[in-house]
Amino acid sequence: MARTFALAGLLRLRHLQQDQAAGDLAAANAVAKANSLRRAQARATLEVLPSSVTGAETLYAVAAARASTRSMLAEMDALGRNHVAAVGEAQAAYDATRAESVSLEKLEGRHGQAVAAEDLHAEQTVLDEIASTSWHRGRNGLLR
Repeated sequence: MARTFALAGLLRLRHLQQDQAAGDLAAANAVAKANSLRRAQARATLEVLPSSVTGAETLYAVAAARASTRSMLAEMDALGRNHVAAVGEAQAAYDATRAESVSLEKLEGRHGQAVAAEDLHAEQTVLDEIASTSWHRGRNGLLR
């Protein structure tokens, strides 16, 4: 049996792909979190703004600002949904690359166990041969 795992190169490639997918997932999570924080800050800022109206011009300005703000928040919410979808896609890609790595890791583990069993068998064969030779020598020495 081969002493080294024949698919070691492929396993290294799978690990690199898994690391890349994990980086993509982390980046998607960071972007989604940053967008969520921006949305929360915008909403918090809007809650504390004074809305005292002293005239018609002020009323029109407040109405325009509120309409603009609603539009901005709707865009931020849509962007947030896009980021959540991107996180889901990145998670699915990571899970797929992880599954590919795990199957190869299991094969590598089985290969290691087989090599260890082969080594133990070879060692036991040598020990049996030594014991048998000793026994035959001792028996022949007693018969003479």
